[in-house]
Amino acid sequence: MTTSPTSPLQKVLSLWTRLSRALDMLQPAAALAARIYVGQVFFLSGLTKLRDWDITVALFTDEYKVPLLPPAVAAVMGTAGELVLPVLLVLGLAGRFSALGLFVVNAVAVISLSEIAPAALQQHIFWGALLAGLAIYGPRHLVAGSLGGAQDAALSQNFKLNQPLAHAWKAPTAINSGAYPQPPRYTALPVDFAVRRRADAVN
Repeated sequence: MTTSPTSPLQKVLSLWTRLSRALDMLQPAAALAARIYVGQVFFLSGLTKLRDWDITVALFTDEYKVPLLPPAVAAVMGTAGELVLPVLLVLGLAGRFSALGLFVVNAVAVISLSEIAPAALQQHIFWGALLAGLAIYGPRHLVAGSLGGAQDAALSQNFKLNQPLAHAWKAPTAINSGAYPQPPRYTALPVDFAVRRRADAVN
């Protein structure tokens, strides 16, 4: 049986598939780096406010014009948010909630200042973009946000059972000739039911 030579397009698609898989594997590490970077920025800011509370309250009274909140309340809420939310974000606990909370803190910091330097504004925009991405895509299941052992095992088993079907789809001529069994059709079922049905089909 002769095999047709691989076309340049197939080689490019194969390389792109490998690159995409490698980038997917880097997503948790990249998300963790973003969480650590943004978290330490806000946490250090909270520590600075906490070290000299009188100056902090004075700043919220004279400089930070937080809408709808008295200066003392705004100072307490802002400092608490900068101390608690970064810890949750770095640890992956309530990752989206903490990212959204820090996004609000970051936005209020920009809005409450009557004047802000262009360089400082660019920093706030960068932090806001990182926090928005973490809130939309989540902490990427690293550290405390990872999947449970049973779910990981089910997904791994599901992937293994899909491998023969994937090879079958790559060789339509072999399917038509009967070398591979026709893959069964499935509806959108939970992972555990889909794994059972595919295990029955393979066995």
